[in-house]
Amino acid sequence: MEIITMLVPVQVSFHFAQTVCGRQVVLNRNVGGEDSEEGEWPWQVSVRKLGEHICGGALIDHDWIVTAAHCFSQGSDPSQYSIMLGANKLEKSWNHRETVGVREIIPNPRYAGEATSGDIALVQLAHPLRFTNYILPICLPTANVEFPPGMKCWVTGWGDISEGQDLPAPKRLQKLQVPIIDIHTCRRLYNIDMGPSLPRKRIQNDMMCAGYAEGMKDTCKGDSGGPLMCKMNQQWLLAGIVSWGEGCAERNRPGVYIRLTSYQHWIHRIIPSLEFIQVRRGYNTVKNQTDGRGQTFFYTAELLLLAWTLYLALV
Repeated sequence: MEIITMLVPVQVSFHFAQTVCGRQVVLNRNVGGEDSEEGEWPWQVSVRKLGEHICGGALIDHDWIVTAAHCFSQGSDPSQYSIMLGANKLEKSWNHRETVGVREIIPNPRYAGEATSGDIALVQLAHPLRFTNYILPICLPTANVEFPPGMKCWVTGWGDISEGQDLPAPKRLQKLQVPIIDIHTCRRLYNIDMGPSLPRKRIQNDMMCAGYAEGMKDTCKGDSGGPLMCKMNQQWLLAGIVSWGEGCAERNRPGVYIRLTSYQHWIHRIIPSLEFIQVRRGYNTVKNQTDGRGQTFFYTAELLLLAWTLYLALV
């Protein structure tokens, strides 16, 4: 009953505990994946060049998305790109989708080519969006949030369903649940079965791995830049960005992602108003942070209301 004593002084406000990011309207193929539902991943975007899908990405604010740096060539002309949001299918998806032009593309300066650090880019939209049930941002974790090995997360995308095989029409967004793999284990896996002609690719400290050592399920071409998402305290956090791998769903070659927490400070320099979510594991509290001071609040108003009701019943 200690939680009741702690909660008594708090006045209940349903607006107090609600945040815009990381909430799905729908509650319930990457390789081995399954179809997503309309509105299930409202932050998922399609990065398009000259009208054609090239990469995934995630909406993080009214006018910003995050994706992979390798989706763009050096000096890319923003006028050639557009961002499609609110779509579950790439074809014949008219009800909720919106397509917006690109104002600016900002790749991380550390990126130096395939399988290098810094494979992350921020893309500013031509104009701010109005959020809807089908267009919402995902939450970004603070730098100290950890996604432990074995944690089950999800990755989504419109990429190939196997190497060289396109996602069939109408190209419905695919989702795949994958466990987080310890970085040391991932490095060992990538050192197995190294052919003499293959260049060695190192899993850098700003990377993370997720997937299956036995292969069979994985991201593939066209999924690049898409979100690796983990749910904590009923909010979806962007843990990683699809970056690279060797083949698709190959044995001992799990998917490699850029670790979002490695780039909080870089993202905050570019988007100072953006809030980052700090999750305290084992507690039902989170912290919204912009300048590092933030404000701690109880996560759900429903919990506060329940505690208050129990307290009144006891007194």
